[in-house]
Amino acid sequence: MSSFQPAYIQTSESGRLKQKIQAARNILKSCTLCPRKCKINRLTGETGVCKTGEKAWVSSFGPHFGEERPLVGHSGSGTIFFTHCNLLCIFCQNYDISHQGDGDEVSDETIAEMMMSLQNSGCHNINFVTPSHVVPQILSAVEIAIGYGLSVPLIYNTGAYDNVETLKFLDGVIDIYMPDFKFWDTEVARATCNAGDYPEIARLAVKEMYRQTGDLTMDDSGIARRGLLVRHLVMPDGLAGTREVMRFIASEISTDTYVNIMSQYRPCGRANEIDVLNRRPTRIEFDTALEIAKEEGIHIL
Repeated sequence: MSSFQPAYIQTSESGRLKQKIQAARNILKSCTLCPRKCKINRLTGETGVCKTGEKAWVSSFGPHFGEERPLVGHSGSGTIFFTHCNLLCIFCQNYDISHQGDGDEVSDETIAEMMMSLQNSGCHNINFVTPSHVVPQILSAVEIAIGYGLSVPLIYNTGAYDNVETLKFLDGVIDIYMPDFKFWDTEVARATCNAGDYPEIARLAVKEMYRQTGDLTMDDSGIARRGLLVRHLVMPDGLAGTREVMRFIASEISTDTYVNIMSQYRPCGRANEIDVLNRRPTRIEFDTALEIAKEEGIHIL
């Protein structure tokens, strides 16, 4: 894997990155970047569900050691946490960032500088967290950062509420997709995120992510270089639909898909609005989710 080159280098050299930037930016005039399809003109300062206009907002950036092992290595994953969100789960553990807007508006140039700072500090990758509503800004920042010598893999760390059309702008740019497949049931998604179409959207999005990058590949040190890594948060009372999600991944994506079954759910934000969300999953519920994943033939990180 020593000859690895991030996908965006060739895309930039071919001139396709500039085309992607322009096409994605044009969508901001009547924004349909995400499934909310607010159709407002973000270039004139209008904002929709994501409360973000022409420029992205960032809450923080820095090396992160709490991510998956293939991303963290010995020097951390270089996370850039974008403020606001297009999904807005009522139980979000980053409620102050996603719902309340904790962060600052930044230019594409500033995002590029953040990327280079993370690379220069030794981070193994650049990890865009909650990026679905700022794809044009990310593409522009990547182009700027390439000119500064960007050379590490790019991670798209998302709640999977992503339009396939928008993901296609990222084909040949993003090296690692890391969606969190949250729910299988439409009613659960509607109650927790006001997004009853989430299960269908997520299925289509994950298929597109896999089409672009394939199974997760790593270098000789176990550091991820390219591919799909799926997260799945265990919810109380099985609300996440773990069996169905794991079966979908195994049967319609790949039995070689790496999945992180996550145990860290806790009541945050407005979780108390739904009685069952007002507690952590039990150990039995988490162990059951692990067994389900194994039964469906899933690789667990």
